[in-house]
Amino acid sequence: MIKTVCVIGAGTMGHGIAHVAAAAGCEVTLQDMTKELADKGLAKVRENLEKGVAKGKVTAEDRDRTLARIKTAASLADACAGADLVVEAAPEKLELKQDLAEKVFAAGKAELIFASNTSSLSITDIASKAKRPAQVIGMHFFNPPHLMKLVEVVRAKQTSQATVDAALELAKRMGKETILVNDAPGFATSRLGVLLGLEAIRMLEAGVASAEDIDRAMESGYNHPMGPLRLTDLVGLDVRLSIADHLFKEIGEQFRAPELLRTMVAAGKLGKKSGQGFYAWPAS
Repeated sequence: MIKTVCVIGAGTMGHGIAHVAAAAGCEVTLQDMTKELADKGLAKVRENLEKGVAKGKVTAEDRDRTLARIKTAASLADACAGADLVVEAAPEKLELKQDLAEKVFAAGKAELIFASNTSSLSITDIASKAKRPAQVIGMHFFNPPHLMKLVEVVRAKQTSQATVDAALELAKRMGKETILVNDAPGFATSRLGVLLGLEAIRMLEAGVASAEDIDRAMESGYNHPMGPLRLTDLVGLDVRLSIADHLFKEIGEQFRAPELLRTMVAAGKLGKKSGQGFYAWPAS
């Protein structure tokens, strides 16, 4: 059973994964390039827990227990030395994730599992550079991890059944729903989600309807909780473009990015994080 977790990267996804791992009873180390960045991630965990308490969804006792289970670090080697599981939430660059896998297995114990939170890169390719490829798996969380229910567990060609079972068991303790997919470009979620988002952008580009009405069509007509254009704003237009370019290369024409998406990214209109995307996002 996984009891100790190291999360590499304290940004939006990383601090959220640390949050749910600690809430599930694991001892967690949140690591980033500097202690200051890791501490900022921990502050966001505290902020989200406080919001949960204010809304009556989290007890003060659970807040305190969760926070007590998280520590921060800047040293990668120290952070992962005693971990049962290391989850990387680093930028979407294959070489970076391969390098992390190498370093983690060099520093960690023999039975350590390395999980990537990538939304589109090949887990098989990441595992190919690892000392123990059978112990590499994908655990794709969704933003924000402390609220979203799904974890997409991705089995590389090298991944052992024991590694799969351990990942699924931890996700269950986290209170998550899981799907298990074999490693393929975009897995299941990004492949479907990006395709819908790209078509919505093409419709907007062609003047079929407004962003609001395109989104409303999916929300009210198909019971989607959020339309594809608003969701793209939340994910980040630059992130969506990067994934689309990867899937275009790997799968084909249906993932060719619309010119409107490229133009908006070039103009710095990245969605919520920049304050402007398909919608305006006033600073809160």
